[in-house]
Amino acid sequence: MRLVIARCSVDYSGRLSSRLPEAIRLIMVKADGCIAIHADGGAYKPLNWMNAPNTLVEDEAAWIVTNPAGERLTITLAEVLLDVSQECGEDPGLEKDGVEAHLQALLAEHPETLGDGVRLVRREYQTGIGPVDLLCRDSEGQAVAVEIKRRGEIDGVEQLTRYLHRLNRDPLLRPVRGVLAAQRIRRQARVLAEDRGISCVEVDYDALRGLDDGELRLF
Repeated sequence: MRLVIARCSVDYSGRLSSRLPEAIRLIMVKADGCIAIHADGGAYKPLNWMNAPNTLVEDEAAWIVTNPAGERLTITLAEVLLDVSQECGEDPGLEKDGVEAHLQALLAEHPETLGDGVRLVRREYQTGIGPVDLLCRDSEGQAVAVEIKRRGEIDGVEQLTRYLHRLNRDPLLRPVRGVLAAQRIRRQARVLAEDRGISCVEVDYDALRGLDDGELRLF
């Protein structure tokens, strides 16, 4: 991971255009190529970012970041205050809480609840940047990556997007489609998931445990 603190301005062009005027910011470059720009505030969400895979071209005056989708991020550097790199190694991934772990086990036993003909290939399938909860195949044989959350938020969509980028590099798997499964999925997460071609499944936890006759709803 590389961390750069710099006085900079940032211009983005792609599905829309945006500009961050010159200010001191943190630029984070991850090993997988993901780039995020943070302010000293605003909780965890970056001001702007581009998910991997990216191409970074840099010189003393500016960084140019592009990706296969045609998006472009231009970081114009006025002054670099700090530039450090640290090898972090492979991350073991986030440990699930009790509900998420139980949901994962139940869906692994009954993958057909995610769609007709869906069958399990493997739990905790390693992507190189962390394990996706379930790797499945659908009725047509297409690979399906399933990320399971208690509550579906934007960060869950982002996490699954990163996994899909990695999985789709594997010629034996691609094309891989994504499914976000959760007890409740927020509207903003649905919008982002739809934009990225990810399906959303709301899971009735009690129904899945056989405690009532509720049904899974596929959106």
